Amino acid sequence: MPFISFKKNRPPYEVSHGANLMKSLLDAGLPVASSCDGDGVCAKCKIIIVEGGENLSGENETEVFLKETNNIPSGMRISCQTEVFGDVTVDATYW
Repeated sequence: MPFISFKKNRPPYEVSHGANLMKSLLDAGLPVASSCDGDGVCAKCKIIIVEGGENLSGENETEVFLKETNNIPSGMRISCQTEVFGDVTVDATYW
């Protein structure tokens, strides 16, 4: 099973293969910014991918649209639209 690791001092969190990144972070007790509750509308749940981006799902149409519309850099992902398939290290500006 994959682990989500964190750039800052937090223990890694084990998730199921294909788990939603936003839901996993919330389950781990971390705050994730969102005003749409993960419906893919607000793009506030953007997360910095430090390592392991290749272990995440590809960007779907909703994520591509949100990233283009909100000028979100390529090193970030919209967590409510992202699935975890392998180990990844993440960070957020507000943690």
